[in-house]
Amino acid sequence: MIKIPKAIIPNALDIPKVQLKVPTAHIPKYAPMVIPPTDLEQPEGVKASTSDKTEQPVVRKLDIPIIDIEMPLPSPEVLVTAVTTAVVAVATTSVTSTLFEPIKKKVQKQLQKQVDKWKEKRKKKEVCSAN
Repeated sequence: MIKIPKAIIPNALDIPKVQLKVPTAHIPKYAPMVIPPTDLEQPEGVKASTSDKTEQPVVRKLDIPIIDIEMPLPSPEVLVTAVTTAVVAVATTSVTSTLFEPIKKKVQKQLQKQVDKWKEKRKKKEVCSAN
């Protein structure tokens, strides 16, 4: 009789169960915006208040006499902002162009020298490979 060896199998490991929490989400809440209907009317017996009238800003105009045109002018705050921005832009451009012009010329000369050297080396290689 043949003796077949028995396999010794260890007992299963005791693995604890993992408890997962149910995921939650934070949903933002916003206060609803109430928009009145377009056909809204005053109830009977209520008078409209006339004291809260908003004044329209005075529109300044420039009269051009030759062609008879009135052009609206912007407010002084807008004019000051626009003029200041334009002056700063022109000044910056002028200053940087005077500073970078000499640098640009020197860089161009250096690059041209490099290109000329490269062309000479290429010609020498062509002459050597032709022989």
